[in-house]
Amino acid sequence: MAKKRSGGGLTGTQQAAKFLGVSVLSGAVLAGIALPAAGALGLAAKGTVEGFDEIPSNLKTPPLSQRTTILDSKGGLIATVYSRDRKVVPLEKISPYMQKAIVAIEDARFYEHGAIDLKGVLRAINKNAQSGGVSEGASTLTQQYVKNVFVEEAGDDPEKVAQATQQTIGRKVRELKYAIQVEEELGKKKILENYLNITFFGQQAYGIEAAAQRYFSKPAAKLTLGESAMMAGLVQSPSRFDPINDLQEATKRRNIVLQRMADVGDISQAEFEKAKATPIKLKVKTPRNGCITAVDGAGFFCDYVRKTILSDPVFGKTSEDRQKLWNLGGLTVRTTLDPKAQAAANEAAVAKVNKDDGVATAVVQVQPGTGKVLSMSQSRPYGLDQKAHQTTLNLAVGSKMGGTTYGFPVGSTFKPITAAAALEKGLSPAQSFDTPWKISMKESDYTRCDGKPSGYADWSVQNELKTEKGAYDMTSALGKSINTYFAKLEQMAGLCETLTMAKKVGYERELGKPIKQSPSATLGSLESTPLDMANVYATFANRGIYCVPVVIDSIKAANGDKLNVPQTKCTRAMSDHTADTINQMLKGVVEDGTGTRAGLSDRDNAGKTGTTEGRKDAWFVGYTPDLSTAVWVGDDVGKRDEMFDLTIGGEYYEKVCGGCLPGPIWRIAMTGALGSDAPSFVDVKVPRAEKPKEKKKPEDDKPGDREDDKPADKPVVPFPDITLPDLTGGDAGRGNGRGNR
Repeated sequence: MAKKRSGGGLTGTQQAAKFLGVSVLSGAVLAGIALPAAGALGLAAKGTVEGFDEIPSNLKTPPLSQRTTILDSKGGLIATVYSRDRKVVPLEKISPYMQKAIVAIEDARFYEHGAIDLKGVLRAINKNAQSGGVSEGASTLTQQYVKNVFVEEAGDDPEKVAQATQQTIGRKVRELKYAIQVEEELGKKKILENYLNITFFGQQAYGIEAAAQRYFSKPAAKLTLGESAMMAGLVQSPSRFDPINDLQEATKRRNIVLQRMADVGDISQAEFEKAKATPIKLKVKTPRNGCITAVDGAGFFCDYVRKTILSDPVFGKTSEDRQKLWNLGGLTVRTTLDPKAQAAANEAAVAKVNKDDGVATAVVQVQPGTGKVLSMSQSRPYGLDQKAHQTTLNLAVGSKMGGTTYGFPVGSTFKPITAAAALEKGLSPAQSFDTPWKISMKESDYTRCDGKPSGYADWSVQNELKTEKGAYDMTSALGKSINTYFAKLEQMAGLCETLTMAKKVGYERELGKPIKQSPSATLGSLESTPLDMANVYATFANRGIYCVPVVIDSIKAANGDKLNVPQTKCTRAMSDHTADTINQMLKGVVEDGTGTRAGLSDRDNAGKTGTTEGRKDAWFVGYTPDLSTAVWVGDDVGKRDEMFDLTIGGEYYEKVCGGCLPGPIWRIAMTGALGSDAPSFVDVKVPRAEKPKEKKKPEDDKPGDREDDKPADKPVVPFPDITLPDLTGGDAGRGNGRGNR
């Protein structure tokens, strides 16, 4: 006997059940007549049927989340990334056995009834009315498909998933209505195809193609009778019938499906007996998901691509739009990564620095003239296992793209920017200054871009060695990395002009933080990233034209449509003559200056060393006309220790310098990445100043009374040997001008 509410009458659930029963019997539901509003049925507390008269378009062609494939510039696989491991395939690429098995076990009368199985509905309604709730379902395969669409749309939002699967009359009513319309508009075969592509089969596999690959390492088209029966049996409970975790339970369930197929006439008794007697033979393929699986140490590049899609407005106006695109997946992303360059960068990153060393290195390469990032690697592998010295911190970029907060102080690698600003202002490379090894400058002599003095204190600047004094022109000052020269050159070029040039060539600070207008900028006291510095020097290689870095060449959606991707934007930062002059002067750094260990002997190349205050950072940034590479070495964790008395990569360093560690790393990366073509820089004559002969005093070779109290290397004339360390430079906070090389 039906249960009564206190006060008399049936409950809301019972009223709905009674109404549905009458509707089914009268054919009203099948005719698609609009049902009464939820409130009239007392369904408001159980669910909603809003929007009942119009079927959402995504029920007909739902956007199913699929794998995204990330490729290098040659079409080679970098990594596969997904939130749902799925590959949508047409029905003709699904084994006929699989089609029959899923129908037999889930909805044997699928081809006979409409969207609703009348017998099943009547049976469920009677039982549910007696229980006062929804204790039994009668969902057809079409209704299951409709439910799965809403579950898919809910994504990983627990609340939305709960709403999509809640056991209420309201949800069931909505399911019935949509199922009728889906069946009318799609037909049986398309519904079956969509169902097999959307359904979850356990082990992170969504859709039959991914599931066939996961359990049997084969496409869905080649599934046998027994394999198909096992797969069909998973749908009811993917965890309970998981053959990887419980083969015995999976076998029982498979046999039930086989029996059902025999009962409905899909297979003969002989086929049933043979399949039942055949053991399940799995050939499990371990899922490889995410940038952690990237080849040749390209995990950091892969993650940079992901963050580009999630952050660039070209992929959606809002962060929610971009996240939805990424989660939906199904993308084929052709990137700018050059496999040869990446292999070389990865080799270089681990050649001189071990993953368990106290310091790390980052290597990034950019193609001048296009902005294409060709490689990105570092000594610590990409991953989450800190015990294995893995990290997801991308040392080549800033925090917005998964890196450090602001980057790292760049040391003397900034000095060519000052030189470019001076040349653009009309100063000659022959401009010379006769200075002692240590000078004091007034901050008030440096003017900010608002016309105000940069400060009012005295700024003390010194070189690395006491012997580094006397007259230097721009070429010799770059070659020997003379701090006192560049302090004076920045004054003549103008602080504002120097920082303006820095912005033009791509020197940026993360999180929108403006470049600090301090005189110590010329000594590299401010932070930037290896990627930005590679682009700065690519501007010199590109004869003064800066190009915004890009990592994506093209993207195809799952349906084959091409998506818009970020395009590089190239702007002139300096005249071609200025850039050509810088190139010629920086050739001297690798030929007989502080970067001789880095220099390449078979082609034109140029670069600059850099070391910061306390040797916490060591740099080498260099280039050929067709490739620019930045290498950074430093402490990437903890308190950023100074690099003195260290063993790195099995080799002892009394003190780390830009030429003695980043330089050789740069050489390995460049040698492996470059091809046989060896273009040359444009040859221009660089004016030189006559340098007077200097008399050396014996005491000049003694260590200077520097703040770090470390002995200086012995000088070599005319330029220091590469064994000389880079000058230490004032950091952003202190700006004391203590040398950089």
